[in-house]
Amino acid sequence: MPMSKDFKKRLYLKLPDIVEHFGTPFHIYDEKGIIQTGEEVKNYFSEVSGFQEFFAVKANPNFKILKIIKKLGFGFDCSSIPELILARQTGAQPEKIMLSSNNTSLEEFGWAALNGGCILNLDDITMISKVPKFPELICFRYNPGKRRIGNEIIGNPADSKYGARHDQIVDAYRLAIKRGATRFGLHTMICSNQPKLRYMVETVEMLLEIVEMISTKLNIKFEFINMGGGIAIPYKPKDKFFNMSALANATKRLLAEFEQKFWYKPKFYMESGRYMTGPHGVLVTKVINRMSKYKEFVGVDASCISSMMRPAIYYPDGGYHHISVFEKNDGPFEIVNVNVVGSACENNDQFGRDRELPKISEGDIVLIHDTGAHCYAMASNYNGRLRPKELILREDGDVSLIRRAETINDYFRTQSDFTPEVLRFLEKK
Repeated sequence: MPMSKDFKKRLYLKLPDIVEHFGTPFHIYDEKGIIQTGEEVKNYFSEVSGFQEFFAVKANPNFKILKIIKKLGFGFDCSSIPELILARQTGAQPEKIMLSSNNTSLEEFGWAALNGGCILNLDDITMISKVPKFPELICFRYNPGKRRIGNEIIGNPADSKYGARHDQIVDAYRLAIKRGATRFGLHTMICSNQPKLRYMVETVEMLLEIVEMISTKLNIKFEFINMGGGIAIPYKPKDKFFNMSALANATKRLLAEFEQKFWYKPKFYMESGRYMTGPHGVLVTKVINRMSKYKEFVGVDASCISSMMRPAIYYPDGGYHHISVFEKNDGPFEIVNVNVVGSACENNDQFGRDRELPKISEGDIVLIHDTGAHCYAMASNYNGRLRPKELILREDGDVSLIRRAETINDYFRTQSDFTPEVLRFLEKK
């Protein structure tokens, strides 16, 4: 979906100067928009027992963005050692950090235990015996299998590599208790970019049902349930916004019903990443070629490979991002059908296919919307393509560089056969 009118207004006032000063391509994020979304979510869930958002660091692992998230009072959901380091560097306390890694290594367990530890969210029953020092508070990721239907991005739960099976989940907590656990949480994550409110409400219902089953068999109480993330944002212009307020109200009701039955209620956690930052970023890139093949192609100086993999990975069913042309959004411009592409040697390196856009010329500035989550983070150096810079548009209107663009020197630095002399030569270039 096109960026918000407020973001557009503030960005467009400065965009020519930003392009001239920093050059293209770059992702630019809207600090004001991220804060507004975070405050809205806190307001929606203000009456929900112990609500806590654990931002999915994998969505946007830029330290400056994470500091904004920390200031909102949110925690962090991490899946690797670098993400743990990022979360801790923000100053987040141990119980505001959750490690939800998959196929976890002993090294990752070691890092998880440092600096007071974190909430350990185990993905498999076999991991219980591998945790060097078992924590007092433990959580397991639950996979319902054929009891639920997934979606095209994350797949069906029965085919997923994530989470303990239904027939394992009680034994998982039983074994954790034997290792010394006395506090408990339950987590799930069975969808991605899910626009349906009912599906997410059913996920909360499912978690409470599993809590009831485990509590009855093991005589334990649960400190929290974690619905995970997976909430959609409206990538396409006609997509609707997810009704977060309705989810909060439904969750409040379900927890109240649980409390009436069991005389306590667990806290409610979730780990939205896309919802928090996705709409608040755009990729700004410049047209460098117009090409006529069997279709009309617009070549830009960014690449899906190095800038945002979503259009390439999720084509044709997902990966849509709205595209606009700076200073050609309004007015009687000639409309043409084009494919907007990068320069990597992969045919899926296409930001948009068969798009109706104002006639584009070399030198025009193209904006690709909703790149605030899972875009830069998924980029790679395949084909020798280098990742772009990241900027932030501050609340006060200032623009700052928050990650420099990669250089050729960066690309070669990890290759052992490149001599220091070559690297120094590249640095001069």
